[in-house]
This record gives sequence, C-alpha cells and structure tokens, in this order.
Amino acid sequence: MGCKSEDVGILESNSFNVANIDSLEGDLKSLVERRAVLGPCYRLFYQKPLHLVRGKGTRLFDADGTEYLDMYNNIPSMGHSNPAITEAVTSQLQLLNTHTRYVHENILDYAEDLLSTMPEEIDRVMFMCSGSEANDLAVRCAQLYTGGEGIIVTGEAYHGNTALISGLSPSIGKSVAMSRTMRMIPSPDTFRLETDDLGAWMCEQISIQIQDMRRHGIKFAGVLFDGIFSSDGVIPGTPGFLKPVLDLVHKEGGVYIADEVQPGFCRTGDAFWGFARHDIVPDIVTMGKPMANGIPCSAMAIKSEVLDAFAQDNPYFNTFAGNPVSMAAAQAVLNYIRENDILEHTRIMGEKLRAAVNDIATRHPQLADVRGAGLFTGVEVVHPGTKEADRPFAVSLIEKLRENHVLISLCGPYGNVLKVRPPLVFDDSDLDMFANALEASLSQLEA
Repeated sequence: MGCKSEDVGILESNSFNVANIDSLEGDLKSLVERRAVLGPCYRLFYQKPLHLVRGKGTRLFDADGTEYLDMYNNIPSMGHSNPAITEAVTSQLQLLNTHTRYVHENILDYAEDLLSTMPEEIDRVMFMCSGSEANDLAVRCAQLYTGGEGIIVTGEAYHGNTALISGLSPSIGKSVAMSRTMRMIPSPDTFRLETDDLGAWMCEQISIQIQDMRRHGIKFAGVLFDGIFSSDGVIPGTPGFLKPVLDLVHKEGGVYIADEVQPGFCRTGDAFWGFARHDIVPDIVTMGKPMANGIPCSAMAIKSEVLDAFAQDNPYFNTFAGNPVSMAAAQAVLNYIRENDILEHTRIMGEKLRAAVNDIATRHPQLADVRGAGLFTGVEVVHPGTKEADRPFAVSLIEKLRENHVLISLCGPYGNVLKVRPPLVFDDSDLDMFANALEASLSQLEA
C-alpha cells in the first residue's frame, strides 16, 4: 500500500523548527528565544508557536485575545478552568497540603470512591504524580509478581518518560533505545490489516513475541496496553476484541496492565474505563492527570495479590503523591462526571462528531477511515482513492486548522492520523465550529 513508518516520534510530530525562529516577530520571538534557558529537549507545536494565556471550557485564548477551539487536550478533561474543580482545589489549599505519611481523610474517601468504579477484583490503589510514574510502578509490580522481566507493548505505544517506561514507549522516537527485555507487536491497524478477528490477530502477534523472549532467556511478565491504542492511531476496534488477549496473557503466566491515562474517565463514551468496553478485568490499571483535570495526580489500581509481591520488600513513598489538594481535585472530577452525566454526554457528542467528519469526507477524499469511541476520534489522511498515508498533507491540514482557530494533532505509525480529543464538555456549538473549520481548511488546501 506504499505506507512506511515515519521517523518522527510523538514529540516531533508537527513541532516548531527552531531554525525558523527569525520568521517570528515581537513578543512571540522573544519568548521563544528565551526558552533556550530550558535546554534543547522541549518541543513546541506549530510552525508559528502559540502563546496561550487563558482557557475556559473547550476554548483557549492567546496573548492577542484570539480564541481557539481545543480539540486535542485530554488532560483538562472536564474543561479548562472548570469552576467546580478550581473551587475544590482553592478550598483545600487554604487548609492544608502535605504528604501521605500523615493521616488524612480525603485520600481515603477518594480511594474508596475511585475503586467503586472498577471491578471488585481490583481492590487496592496507590497514588503518584504522573502517568509515567504510575506505569513505572505497575511494571515493577508485574515483574515481581510474575518473576519475569519481559513486557510487550504495541509498535507506536507511548506510556511515559521514566528510564524504565521510556524503554517501553517506542513512539518517543527511533533514536530512543528500547529495553532489552521488551518486545513490540505491530500497531493493530484496523484500516489496513486484512483480518476479521482483531483479537485472534493480536494473540498471534503476542505469542510470537513470547516465543522470542523464551529463545533469548527472557521470562514473560505481561503486556502494557492502552485499550484504544491512542498513539498507534486511535484504534477502538469492536468492543470485546481484547478478551482473548487477556486470556492468553494469563495462560502464559503474565499480567495485563491497562494504561487508562488517555481512554479512562469516560473518554470512550461506552464505559467509564476503556478496558470496560471489552468486558475484561485487568490485573493493574494506571491513570494520569486527566483524573484531576491537570493537577499533577496519577494512580495505580491493582489486585491485592499482585501488589503484595511488590509490597513484601518494597516500601513506597512518593513525596506529594496523594496530597490533599490533588485528592480534592480528583474528587471534584468524579463528582462533576456524575452530576453532569459526562459518560452519556461523551457518547452522544462522539457519535455526532464522527457523523460530521464522515459527511465532510464524502466531499474531501483525503479523509478516509474515521474511527473512534466517545470523544476520542482518529481520522486517516491518505492519498485519495488509496490507503496510502499522506503525512505531508496531514501536517499541512493541522497547520491550516490552527489558522482557522482549531487545535488538533497527529498520531499513528505513519504520522498521518488526525488525533481528535477535546475536553469532555465539548458541545454542539463546538461541533459546529470544528466542522466548519475542517471543511474550510480542506477546501483552502485543495484550492
């Protein structure tokens, strides 16, 4: 089909080229120049970076007062500057903020409330400050429980940036070394794979990698999967296709780690958790900052028997993880989800969003497969009439959408999939703005 993987990495996709700094003017140029103090590792979006100063709901505002529709940021899941969460954080910050080596009720209240959303087999929870830390601890627990080291991920996975987890995150970039004990299966590309049984295909791929581990003296410890395969191109698949995968992992003596940083907290619209779309019970569930609308907060929920293998010899202390302010923010998110029926809202708006994009695709054949669940959508950008990825056009489209005041990004092994992931308060007026901007951007690029 003429597609080849692009060596762009998740951080390089649609990033500002510092060689073009002289194209910037005024305060924007000055601010970008001053970023030298941060070192060369950071990346900025867009060929003309954005200087954002304010956010409200799904909207962001730059220093000139220009309003943008945010179709990308999953971390402020309940909307930018949500008043209910701001109030909860402010009230707690005026009282106390300290660590978990003192007793405090709100970490206990929240832990019990959070676990009530999960299968009863998952009965323990620990808190961290980032999804990277949560995945790091989850992998350590899996390895101690199984006695193995080998972890399997997908070919474009992103799970974080600790030393351990960056070695399990191939989408960071081809120059980042992967762990010696990890193995990758290809992205489950439902647009291009010729299979009617995605679960069976994944099981076959996993089995091949487990066999390869054994040949190299590596004991299988488990899999680390994001159930909507966000960085692989947003691949929801048919609900239930991960059931045989879970069964295989357990049969082979491994544990299943569900990375819910992106698909969790109602994002998929079908269920509170991404794994619940597939009616499976993972051994470990990880989550990140969307759980607290952007306040540094993450968690690992786990079966007690899996945790015990780690806890026997390993005390764990993460200085301000689970602090009262973070717990107040996280509890406010749960309350907001329930009080505003965010799950049903997400399901309805996601269906409307994909219907609108499919309608636009009938007039613009550069848009091909439109897939997703809830307010998480991936759109293939291709050479018309083919399944061949067209990354240059996708990058141009992202830039043109920015000119039309809509912010999204790209993902997938070919760097050509529009990653559409707005805050969950996305409504009909936002949909109208997005659809109009997408139609206009495509027309402008075709002219």
